[in-house]
Amino acid sequence: MKSTTFLSTTSLASFMAAGLIVGSASVALAKDPVVADPDAKVEYSGTLSILTKFGLQQLSPFFVDAAKEYEKLHPGVKVELIQESDDSVKGKTKALVASNSLPDIYFSWTGSWGENFVRGNRAVDLSKVIGPDTAWGKQLAGAAVSAFQYNGKLYGIPLYLDAKFMGYSKPLFEKAGVSEPKTFDELLTACAALRKSGVTPISFGNKEGWPAVHYAGQLLSYNVPQATLEKDFTPATADYSDPGYVLSLTQFKQLIDECSDGSGTNGSSYASALQQFSNAKSAMYYQEIIEFDQSTADGALKRDDFGYFKLPAPKDAKGDVKSIEGAPEGYMINAASKNIPLAIDFMKFVTSADNGKVLSAPPYGQPSATVGGYSADTMNPAVVGGLKVIADSSYLMPWLDTANPPRVAAAWLSGLQALIGGSQTPEQVMEQVKKAAASSK
Repeated sequence: MKSTTFLSTTSLASFMAAGLIVGSASVALAKDPVVADPDAKVEYSGTLSILTKFGLQQLSPFFVDAAKEYEKLHPGVKVELIQESDDSVKGKTKALVASNSLPDIYFSWTGSWGENFVRGNRAVDLSKVIGPDTAWGKQLAGAAVSAFQYNGKLYGIPLYLDAKFMGYSKPLFEKAGVSEPKTFDELLTACAALRKSGVTPISFGNKEGWPAVHYAGQLLSYNVPQATLEKDFTPATADYSDPGYVLSLTQFKQLIDECSDGSGTNGSSYASALQQFSNAKSAMYYQEIIEFDQSTADGALKRDDFGYFKLPAPKDAKGDVKSIEGAPEGYMINAASKNIPLAIDFMKFVTSADNGKVLSAPPYGQPSATVGGYSADTMNPAVVGGLKVIADSSYLMPWLDTANPPRVAAAWLSGLQALIGGSQTPEQVMEQVKKAAASSK
């Protein structure tokens, strides 16, 4: 089993170049669609290559161990891993697509990011092997599988569920005399009290660009009706005229100015913000549920001192206050692979209930998309509670940088950085997004 781990970060330009190249190169190299055959015989021989998003030191052993176990079960198979981080996977994908060398199995987000592979016939249609009436499909969360549906067909294999929560330090909240805020205004009030107590209210790093997108996405789902959001995600119908967009960006700017280090956050990384929170240097940190275990892994913040809540909705919100920012994340099978049945078999193995329980428990803490793929007895209680919040949510608001076409995603990323830095107003950011949407039609 060969494993390569990359931990580098990519620039904003590289981020969006990855999206653009995935779209353009895949179209240029389009082949006839490939449909998985549920009756195909699995040949347990040869090499299977896999691009993961588990490059961080804490996460990388999961696929390493799974690959070793699979090789033990099938001695004729060799698994080669390319392990990327959350930041570097886009840049790596860009390079692999540009050289027409995607591995047999590769990581993908939902939304426009995954659609690029489908549109270019780089992803196998898995409907016949993972559909709701199949044995495999019944073992996976239906909503997670359907998140990878394009044109009525299923192309992705969800590995875990993800959503954003505001993690907080219970001791720092107690010291400042504040409790969990229930509204957006209460959150701002809590920030003022925390800052007065001598601590940074919210650690935030936006050097990579995408962390701001997650805040904006949750606020948009509160202030803009779901039907309008989904209309605007589609290039042919997008106009971004709803007043909730400007309102959301105004609220976001207020939050950053009053609760974080303001414009300076554009120079800080997402990882450094997590470290600041873990070391009890800040009271809150907006994080994915898959990061709950990382927050309390090595720093001063202990598991019993960790709390969480969904970013509070503003009063009189016009959108869906029961929504939450998040999406399942998973993998696709390369349509050009010579080992499609073997690749499918490996992913069935990875998404088994037993492996799901390993994935969901510390030190990984990635909530498995497999039915029965977690045990509350072995999981971080905060992760278990967060999963219930996700289950009770009415709508999963997708990440803006993967739900939108590349030009629109780039406009969101650069526009929000400009908003934080003070060089653009909410109105100017939305004009930039509108122009990008018009050019994507």
